[in-house]
Amino acid sequence: MQVISGGITAAKGFEASGAAAGIKYSNRNDMAFIYSTVPCTVAGTFTTNVVKAAPVIWDMDVVKKSPYAQAVVVNAGIANACTGQQGLDYCKAEAEKVSELLNVPADAVLVGSTGVIGMQLPMDKVLKGIEMLVDAKSDSEEAGSIAAQSIMTTDTVPKEIAVTVEIGGSTVTIGGMSKGSGMIHPNMCTMLGYVATDVAIEKSLLQEALSDIVKDTFNMITVDGDTSTNDTLLVLANGLAENSLISEKNGDYEAFKEGLFYVCRFLARKMASDGEGATKLFEAKVVNAKSKEDARTLSRAIVGSNLSKAAIYGCDANFGRFLCAMGYSGAQFDQMDVELYFESKNGRLKVFEMGVPLEFDEEKAVEIMKADEVTVYVDMHEGDAEATAWGCDLTYDYVKINADYRS
Repeated sequence: MQVISGGITAAKGFEASGAAAGIKYSNRNDMAFIYSTVPCTVAGTFTTNVVKAAPVIWDMDVVKKSPYAQAVVVNAGIANACTGQQGLDYCKAEAEKVSELLNVPADAVLVGSTGVIGMQLPMDKVLKGIEMLVDAKSDSEEAGSIAAQSIMTTDTVPKEIAVTVEIGGSTVTIGGMSKGSGMIHPNMCTMLGYVATDVAIEKSLLQEALSDIVKDTFNMITVDGDTSTNDTLLVLANGLAENSLISEKNGDYEAFKEGLFYVCRFLARKMASDGEGATKLFEAKVVNAKSKEDARTLSRAIVGSNLSKAAIYGCDANFGRFLCAMGYSGAQFDQMDVELYFESKNGRLKVFEMGVPLEFDEEKAVEIMKADEVTVYVDMHEGDAEATAWGCDLTYDYVKINADYRS
């Protein structure tokens, strides 16, 4: 596998664009478009929130029932969530507009929205925006970057990545982009994620690979404990790499899955580090747990604790906060088996061992925790399972951003 320059347009046959439709923001792009020149196999995962936005309902139907997908249109600023039948009708209108302009079936068009909940989309602006998007679409790397920028809300940086993998003598490219900064919690998060690949793969295997990979990538990040109404992660595969069709779980399948995992993990980490108001990425790695599920539960509890997040912000090596979060996570373990370390590029420091706090250099602890990426490393000494979760520190700016989000 090789990391290459680019994002959503890196794979053969994919085009993208961005446009300023004036939906909520002024003087910036707020709509994005992804298009494949040929039909795509599609897979998706979506929010577990019972309150699902209209685009989620539309996309779940397309992924489940449509023979293929070929285009995605996305808006930022208004979530089209809690908008009733009118919101669903607007999704259909967006798809029909793309169908009219590009001569693809409306049920091959996916839609996405992110932003304020409970507002109706200004459809005159949205439909005009789709016209601009179609006119501007391009397979250039710049077009992919523009699309990644166009779906941002409170994000401070665009998030995109591309890799290549060798499959059966063919070079397969996987490119992705995502947005997400707040209302982020495991079992998806306020995120829109899109991956475009030129691999040839059967739909059931593409869905299985994605569903499995999500467990250890996007489902392992948290910013604030809130699971959104709009979470959507889609993978489109158009087969233009001309590899032999992946129709079973063989070496080709594993090679593709490795590349897809890398893309999803990269985007997930970027979202966690760009949490609203965040100053650093907060990672929890749990090793030697009794089971994979225990490891996931424990690591997510550590990064999800507000007290832990505040300690990371304040560079306070208060290990009790992390142990406390583990204790109420629901996973069963013996605290007398636990070792806990703080790690970063500035060093590694053990602070707790086999149920007993250790004397440690407070100045060294502060130096370690001042890094822009800080890891709490926990050895459970109870098995061989491990998992990693990602979050961010909790700062004053998080409250400022969310106190007046609608305005």
